[in-house]
Amino acid sequence: MTIEDFNTIIAHNRLTLVEFFATWCGPCRAMHLILDRLEERNPSAVTLFRFDVDNAENVDLTERYNIVSVPTMMLFRGGKRLWRESGVLTVETLERVIERFKVR
Repeated sequence: MTIEDFNTIIAHNRLTLVEFFATWCGPCRAMHLILDRLEERNPSAVTLFRFDVDNAENVDLTERYNIVSVPTMMLFRGGKRLWRESGVLTVETLERVIERFKVR
C-alpha cells in the first residue's frame, strides 16, 4: 500500500483502527482474535485495517510510523493519529479507547 492510499484510508472523519502485525508473531495471532471479537461486539464503532509488516508493499508505512514491535495498534480520525499502543490488548481496553475518541 502506498502512503497516499493509506492517507486516503485514515482521512475519513470516522474512527479508523489500524493494526500492524506479522504472520509469524504469536501475540499478533492473539490480537487478530481480539479484533475479530471487537468487530462482532461493536460493528459500527470503527473501521479496521490490518497491515502485515513483512509485506513488501507495506514497507513505507512501517517506516513512516516507526513500527519496531508487533502488534502495534493505532487509532486515526481525519488523518490524525489519536492513539498508539503496542502489545496484546483486551477487547475492553480497545472499547475504552474508542469510547474516549468518539465524536459526541
